[in-house]
Amino acid sequence: MGTCDSTMGLRNTLIVMALLLSVSTVPFSGAASLKSHAFFNETGELPCHFPNTQNLSLDELVIFWQDQNKLVLYELFKGQEKPNNVNPKYIGRTSFDQDSWTLRLHNVQIKDTGSYQCFIHHRRSQGLVSIHQMSSDLIVLANFSQPEIRLIANQTEKSNIINLTCSSIQGYPEPQRMYVSLNTTNSSSTYDAVMKKSQSNITELYNVSISVSFPIPPETNVTIFCALQLEPTKIILSQPYNIEIIKVEEKESEQTAKRVELQEPERSDEVQCDVNISKTASDNKSATDF
Repeated sequence: MGTCDSTMGLRNTLIVMALLLSVSTVPFSGAASLKSHAFFNETGELPCHFPNTQNLSLDELVIFWQDQNKLVLYELFKGQEKPNNVNPKYIGRTSFDQDSWTLRLHNVQIKDTGSYQCFIHHRRSQGLVSIHQMSSDLIVLANFSQPEIRLIANQTEKSNIINLTCSSIQGYPEPQRMYVSLNTTNSSSTYDAVMKKSQSNITELYNVSISVSFPIPPETNVTIFCALQLEPTKIILSQPYNIEIIKVEEKESEQTAKRVELQEPERSDEVQCDVNISKTASDNKSATDF
């Protein structure tokens, strides 16, 4: 009798395993996949949306999730978790919410982006019967840092050409464009450059940067922004970089110079004092505050 019971138990186990394997090869049919988003290193949700109109208990069900490579994330067999059937990459990373019939995937990585399926079977006298299945697409994102502008020293002090770099790090997916916007009171200009990018082999996150050079309009206050375009309507702006010009009237400077030249022949102690003061004043022409 013991040998018969053992044989029957092994047979039932083999039937269950065969059913799970056969289900994993059946393509999902029905409604379109539900898309959900999660942020890097946070928690993603893989819904199953089981209506449970018959008010079945977990003891009557076999529930499991698998990824697009048919690897099992989580299995609940008659109310008991079965970690031995879970792929090692998902061990300790999932939790099941019975109230919403949702599996939570913790510490999501970029490589977790993909399609997932949940399957629910009812254990009846004739065996396991599939009563619900659902597919969902998980999209993992990572927020880029706010773009940062760094000024590179000009080649000459008198040059009105400004050189700068703009960078942003640790984001995903790859952005579409990076550019610099130069704004004055009366105009606005955009400067593009080839976006340099690097991707981590471990996290798959991107670092991006550009280097640009452009002329600064004379005697005009300028505000510079760096823009990182992620999507057609989604842009991240840097903090404004302001360049203020302090103006000194050229006519006043010229008049001072003429007065000095006229007074120089009539040298006396008093005149010489006035001349020195005038030269000091005329030498202080203009300044640019970065």
